[in-house]
Amino acid sequence: MSDANKHNLVYFENPSMRGLYENIDTWQRENHLRLLSIAVQRDGDNYCCIALTNPAEVVITSVDGHNHASVSRFGLLAVDSQ
Repeated sequence: MSDANKHNLVYFENPSMRGLYENIDTWQRENHLRLLSIAVQRDGDNYCCIALTNPAEVVITSVDGHNHASVSRFGLLAVDSQ
């Protein structure tokens, strides 16, 4: 797994909700990543957001966890039966 895919937590803060939106929008445009989920709360005088990015790599397993298919944004990489 690449180092870029190991960290999917992002933090934003701004004194206004519009500013927070603009920070998040700018970040998405610059990083070419979507956010999987966000949580916005007030912290003192700021609006704060903790967000999870959408992972670039996903491992799909069978119900019993023994069969694995590594999938990335480029397609199926391999199927591994453990």
